[in-house]
Amino acid sequence: MREDITFVSDGRKLAGHLYLPDGPSAAQKLRAVVVVGASSGTKEQTPAAYSGRLIALGYAALAFDHSTYGESEGTPRSDENPFTKSEDIKNAVTFLTGRDEIDADRIAAVGVCGGGGFAPYTAVADRRIKAVATVSGLPDLRSTLTDGFAGDWHDLMRFAQSAREAYAQGDEAQYVPFMPPGEQGEWVENGKQYYLTDRNPDPNWKNQTLAWSFDKMLQYSALDIIHLLALRRCC
Repeated sequence: MREDITFVSDGRKLAGHLYLPDGPSAAQKLRAVVVVGASSGTKEQTPAAYSGRLIALGYAALAFDHSTYGESEGTPRSDENPFTKSEDIKNAVTFLTGRDEIDADRIAAVGVCGGGGFAPYTAVADRRIKAVATVSGLPDLRSTLTDGFAGDWHDLMRFAQSAREAYAQGDEAQYVPFMPPGEQGEWVENGKQYYLTDRNPDPNWKNQTLAWSFDKMLQYSALDIIHLLALRRCC
């Protein structure tokens, strides 16, 4: 069963899908998993696929659109802000703790690709998340940029700051393609085979990243604090 839900994260209303396993559950509260998708992704993409697998195993699963993405609020759109995404995950956990059918002491998180960094990064501080799993995790956006994913990162920072100033002066927000044109590295080309083909289940997904997302991405690496993620009893 899928329920369309909303919850508030730092003043923005976020849209989500709460997946519940079929069959009676009143006698025992459900274990729950927050499913965090890839950077730029929406709840209809990989989070929906993994949520379906989780409910088949008897878990409840929450997939949601992060701030500025999909059906969730927030402007300018497509702001790939790791720190805001971490707050969104915390508020998703808070939403689950308020549901009568959920066992608030047995909440986990699964992160896919970029979510494989956001989920453990958040779990370091949010101890309500009792277990974390990642799938093809991309935990270090800083190195992604400094290794040249989008060109020379110094030029990218200058572009980001210029776009930020122009927006403050009344210009339209500036964007770059999330999946850049031309031949890129292997993992980017693999991503294009998903996002830019009919394998992508969300026709409303946008191939764009806000220009000044990149200075926030440069500041972020889950590897900085991952050593603080202690072993936990699996839920």
